[in-house]
Amino acid sequence: QVQLVESGGGLVQPGGSLRLSCAASRSIVSINRMGWYRQAPGKQRELVASITSSGSTNYADSVKGRFTISRDNAKNTVYLQMNSLKPEDTAVYYCAKAVSPWDWGQGIQVTVSS
Repeated sequence: QVQLVESGGGLVQPGGSLRLSCAASRSIVSINRMGWYRQAPGKQRELVASITSSGSTNYADSVKGRFTISRDNAKNTVYLQMNSLKPEDTAVYYCAKAVSPWDWGQGIQVTVSS
């Protein structure tokens, strides 16, 4: 089991940027896949981006070209750089150990609004 703590969320204007961080309680070197998910009000939780231990990435179509996921194994941290934010990106963002058994962070609010 690993505890995950997200940070870096908040309120940003459309077109702005945020960087989310996910700090893990232990080494993530051996974790094959880490991911960021989000859930907007009234909607199901959805994959935003994932990254494997070898650095392969996968993105939802809605964020391709705008978001970048990365991992720093030395710091036990996964990042999500979000650029060109849109109002429809507003959601609670969750970090996840995306392999069985799954672990989730508590979530962090991202609000894109003018």
